[in-house]
Amino acid sequence: MMPESNVDESARSADGNARPLMPAEFGLPMATFVIVASMVGSGVLTTSGFTINEVGSNAWMLLLWTIGGLTAICGALTLAELSAALPKTGGDYVYLHEAYGPLPAFLSGWVSFLIGFAAPAAATASGSASYLLAPWRSTGASRSILEPILATALLLFFAVIHGMSRRQSSNVQGWITAIKLLVLGGFAIVGLLVGWPHLENLADLHPAEGPPDPFKMLSSLVYISYAYVGWNAASYLAGEIRDSQRLLPRAILIGTGGVMVLYLAVNVVYAMALTPADIRAIIADAGGNPGAVTAIAELAANRLFGKGWSEVLSIAAGLMLLSSLSAYLLIGPRVIYAMATAGQFPAIAARLTTRARTPAVATAFQVAVALVLPWIGSVQEIILYAGVGLSIFSMLSMSSIYVLRRTRPDLPRPFRTPGYPVTPAIFLILTGMMTLAAFGQHPRVSIYSLLSILAGVPIYYAWQWSGNRRRLTPDPDGT
Repeated sequence: MMPESNVDESARSADGNARPLMPAEFGLPMATFVIVASMVGSGVLTTSGFTINEVGSNAWMLLLWTIGGLTAICGALTLAELSAALPKTGGDYVYLHEAYGPLPAFLSGWVSFLIGFAAPAAATASGSASYLLAPWRSTGASRSILEPILATALLLFFAVIHGMSRRQSSNVQGWITAIKLLVLGGFAIVGLLVGWPHLENLADLHPAEGPPDPFKMLSSLVYISYAYVGWNAASYLAGEIRDSQRLLPRAILIGTGGVMVLYLAVNVVYAMALTPADIRAIIADAGGNPGAVTAIAELAANRLFGKGWSEVLSIAAGLMLLSSLSAYLLIGPRVIYAMATAGQFPAIAARLTTRARTPAVATAFQVAVALVLPWIGSVQEIILYAGVGLSIFSMLSMSSIYVLRRTRPDLPRPFRTPGYPVTPAIFLILTGMMTLAAFGQHPRVSIYSLLSILAGVPIYYAWQWSGNRRRLTPDPDGT
């Protein structure tokens, strides 16, 4: 007897045409791998130096990472109910469409397309290229040419992999995520063992220059929240996961909880290796450029293990980032596919390849934008730009749990958020506070992020007008 599958079923799109569904072939390991790969990326390898510089304390930095992790878990518990009640491919787009209607759903897809996946994919590809090229010591003009060339090649490589075969997607994602966890986990374990004599570096809860500025602490959570972004990743594959109402909540909680433990261990290593005074001295030596502490993992490794390990760490970091890049290019096109199926994106993006049933056209759209974005700013600016935009829409998405509990009490809810309504409220309050602080601390980049979101409004109405006009235009035969 053939296993149950939705390969031969079809979905009805907004234009009334049947659309083929992608088969539900992924299991718990793949869903968990996608979450871990999406979360563990450039954030944990770059943002801690920025946070230590702003708050001036390793202890407070670790506290902020703990708060960020607990906030992510509150969001994950909320998402687990939404994804189990509406197990459809598309993630936040699906929940917002059900709760608030087509415009917020379209804007969610627009944000995911432009800010949530394209920008991080571009930044991750560039970061991976930088780490992988570091041992060759290329500088100046040659480095400025080689890095974007390699970043472009990496983007195209993973686009081809995910467009060709679902099985290849699963195998590649699993293997490179395993490599990432082994390398980063090994760094954390060895770093804790070697750095143990410097445990006093964590005892700076009361720094000599006074307590940290609460406003700076809140704005620093934007960096940390960006590092935790990805706890919602598997929901974008909900329609492709077997028994998703049972397995998806498990994947979300296992992935988010495991990543939080890993992040805290890695940041303890950073703290044992470098004091806030060390971080600020490095920035001062670079002429006040915070970008000097972007490669915080390499700085910590040099201090703990010696300079000879820096090249090994650079290669390892570059390989780790490939896992995140792969996840972005696997998940992002699913949002475009869902929008196209709903009639809010060019219909061609809803096409699947004949044999592999992969959204190859949607992948091409995503990669086309990602190839342009590496040139829009520094890593720090891209993180802030993405972090603010994603925070705004994660709040909107998670608030839909309140709306759906009221308007759709009939929905099956095999998983119900523990602590409701307090658990979603914690996520919304903390995320809202840090987003407001980001606008106060980094107004220029935050405003750019908000304007990028608002740019989707006229695009939505133009698309709606175009669609209505096509429906009203007579056919050539006069009908």
